[in-house]
Amino acid sequence: MKSNIQQPAIVSRTRDYYNSDAVLSFQRLIYDGSDHCSIGLYDGGESIHQAMYRTVEKMASLLLLDESSTVLDLGAGYGGAARYLARTIGCRVDCLNLSEGQNRRNRKRNKEQDLESRICVIEGSFEEIPAEDGCYDVVWSQDALLFSSDPAVVFREVIRVLKKGGHFIFTDPMKSDDCPDEALGPILARIHLDSLSSFSIYRHIARATGFEEVEIIGLTTQLTRHYRRLLERMNQDYDAFLAACGKDYTDHQRHGLEHWVAAGEKDYLDWGILHFRKPVG
Repeated sequence: MKSNIQQPAIVSRTRDYYNSDAVLSFQRLIYDGSDHCSIGLYDGGESIHQAMYRTVEKMASLLLLDESSTVLDLGAGYGGAARYLARTIGCRVDCLNLSEGQNRRNRKRNKEQDLESRICVIEGSFEEIPAEDGCYDVVWSQDALLFSSDPAVVFREVIRVLKKGGHFIFTDPMKSDDCPDEALGPILARIHLDSLSSFSIYRHIARATGFEEVEIIGLTTQLTRHYRRLLERMNQDYDAFLAACGKDYTDHQRHGLEHWVAAGEKDYLDWGILHFRKPVG
């Protein structure tokens, strides 16, 4: 098992950001109390929660999981995906997540749903996964890898902890390959990042790390739909966000969502499901 050493500044920033009362209150409101907090799959008039739940269903359908499977969820948030997998399939899930606030709610939900024996919540960074080599059948992540200081480090950690033939499946907001460098400045400022990866960057890192590509599913239009729905949600209940989060934070988030929608409409962003496998040999 790898020991924890001094972590990059982005890890500390991400932990502090997602531990703040404003962020936790904002997420509770924007997602209507849902345990899911990632980009959804929209097909009509479904709720934000239903769309986010559909993403989990879609990802799970691409894997051959059973009660003997062991899964690691990187950046697990409130544990919605973990509970779906544990409840519907019966597999064992470890949730690795930085935010103590999110982790407390995750543990509370697991206890309420009698899933503590199948789900373990671990506070830590996916740049140093606290696990032995070759112990997971699947590593799963939803819209979290963008908070890594070096995606190549994460891929090396993932391939280390996967069993031979194990699967790495994830979603992540990305920049398009032809996105101008300056176009994403307001978006990156909102989430305290310096850059985003892309489909081509992740493919290159995966090959360099030794992964085999299983499937890449481009779902870019869903990203724009999702952020547009979040913006609509904020505008519909603006006063509640003001009361819970304060004016400065609320307006900052609203302007940030406007930038996400605008960048998506200009085809500067990408999103989808990326699925890789550790070779058997």
